[in-house]
Amino acid sequence: MSDTVLEVKNIWKEFPGVIALKGINETFLKGEVHAIVGENGAGKSTLIKIISGVFSPNKGDIFLKGKKVRFGSPIDAKSHGIVTIFQELSVLPNLSVAENIFIGQEKTNLGFLSYGDLYKRTKEILEQLEIADISPSTITGTLSVAYQQLIEIGRAVATKADVIIMDEPTSSLTENEVKTLFKIIGKLKDNGVTVIYISHKLDEIFQIADRVTIMRDGEKVGIYNIDEVVEDRIIELMVGRKLENYYIKDSKPRNEVILQVKGFNGEKFRNVSFDLRKGEILGFSGLVGAGRTELMMSLFGFLPYDKGEIYLKGKKINIKSPLDAINYNIGLVPEDRKLQGLILIMTVRENITLPGLDRIKIAGFIKLAEEYRIAKQKVEELSIKTPSIEQKALNLSGGNQQKVVLAKWLNLRPEILILDEPTRGIDVGAKAEIYKLMNEMAKEGISIIMVSSELPEILAMSDRVAVMAEGELTAVLERDEVSEEKIMHYATPRSVLSKAS
Repeated sequence: MSDTVLEVKNIWKEFPGVIALKGINETFLKGEVHAIVGENGAGKSTLIKIISGVFSPNKGDIFLKGKKVRFGSPIDAKSHGIVTIFQELSVLPNLSVAENIFIGQEKTNLGFLSYGDLYKRTKEILEQLEIADISPSTITGTLSVAYQQLIEIGRAVATKADVIIMDEPTSSLTENEVKTLFKIIGKLKDNGVTVIYISHKLDEIFQIADRVTIMRDGEKVGIYNIDEVVEDRIIELMVGRKLENYYIKDSKPRNEVILQVKGFNGEKFRNVSFDLRKGEILGFSGLVGAGRTELMMSLFGFLPYDKGEIYLKGKKINIKSPLDAINYNIGLVPEDRKLQGLILIMTVRENITLPGLDRIKIAGFIKLAEEYRIAKQKVEELSIKTPSIEQKALNLSGGNQQKVVLAKWLNLRPEILILDEPTRGIDVGAKAEIYKLMNEMAKEGISIIMVSSELPEILAMSDRVAVMAEGELTAVLERDEVSEEKIMHYATPRSVLSKAS
């Protein structure tokens, strides 16, 4: 590391009723990985959106290689060598992988796009990302969220930027894909690229970062060389207090089997059979592409399934739509809360009460007093941080958005709740609250299916762990026999295992 490549001085940003940044000063050095951590709402995303040209500061300056700059848009920032991979994916789903990676950098021959050159350059990027099995001509929208995130990273690599900002880049990646990303970041460092890395996963910070800045309530509360600080100190600065009992799990499942799935087949999974006990937290682990999310979406009626049987309390049921699932007291917190879990332009109140409006109607009219009571009660019970229940969901932090999604299902008192990546992209404080809530739900007899790519979460919160690989259920492990090694063994595709042997 040597000279300062990027500097922000006295950056202030105010939104209606909220001061998001309060005089932030920071320097970013050439060839370093500089992590920024903090709870949701700490100001991390606001800061990087100012650096990348999405927002303009109310006060303060940005200096790039010693020269004062002010960006009017992300395209403007990109032209100056600053590329941002936002947490909200910006891939164009109807374009190919190649077109997404090199958008704006296409080469033409006599006015025509040279696809041969485009595909050749794309293959080189995909090989760097170690996902060369994807064709450059693949339509990006057909890929999983994880692969789309890797395509975003590929786009940033292709720009040969001076500064690459990564906002929660591993939120949908498996352990192996994270290792690949870290290799790519190492190569970027070697080439003198500055990486600004925002993540809630503190173990990643200690693996990849050179320095870490901690933010809380719009202010910088600490900056350390990574070898000069411990995780507990970072958490304490982030949340403003010592955080104890991070994973809260003392619930015990009952013997009663509430759900049985037999011979379930769909487009991305086949012959899956398992049971779920009352008050159990059944973890589902596996690599990206294993079929876990597709299985859950089919169980909830979002996606069709080819064949198979579902039994609820011993009685065979048919689920052809989400409404069917809701009528059977089954809820789903989806992987993508913003796209599938919330209506962002609606208020907290409207999102919480939406699935249960039929229960508070008289003669076709909603009982508004009851709707307000329910919304206020759930906001209080789940400690949702919002100025009011009339705040639009899009203005909440990620952790509070997740709590709103949980609140709307808890309002319906489900017997079974499917949680797909329940803590994706939320901070350690909010995670602890989600774990506590899951534990309380299980104690009350709610049965939970938890899909998670985070092995510590799976190990700490699950009563049993179901492992999937290539669309098949390869193992169901009891809590006292489960380990990271066993999970990874059963999650690894058989083709890979056979080659290794």
